[in-house]
Amino acid sequence: MKGRGPHRNRHRDEGIHTPPRRAVAAVDDLFFASKINEAAKRAGILVDFVKDDRSLLELAAAKPALIILDLNFSAIKPLQTITKLKAKPEFRGISVVGYVSHEQGELKQRAHDLGCDMVMARSAFSQNLPTLLKRHAVR
Repeated sequence: MKGRGPHRNRHRDEGIHTPPRRAVAAVDDLFFASKINEAAKRAGILVDFVKDDRSLLELAAAKPALIILDLNFSAIKPLQTITKLKAKPEFRGISVVGYVSHEQGELKQRAHDLGCDMVMARSAFSQNLPTLLKRHAVR
């Protein structure tokens, strides 16, 4: 009988399937949340959205591939959160990407100085999001 030997579904039996990578996003804007979610699905990444800094730090303990921060989202205390993420050795390997309005050069520089791995204007973030997520989907 065709397809009924010991080699049937070998890859599934060997446990080759790996769970998708995860990301954490602290975003207040529903349009951006939707855009991030759709691009993440296409890249094979699951995104957990948070609304406060405590939730973000709890999820960071699970070592997501990426943390996305809206640097204007005051509920997450973005600059303090970046400092906490970069101060703890267990969080240092996590990429942190922030975005701001293009007029906020000072905030952009401050976030970068505190250790944010990449800080972009909202328009650049939106444009580069698919590529950014695909890069972090690779193990």
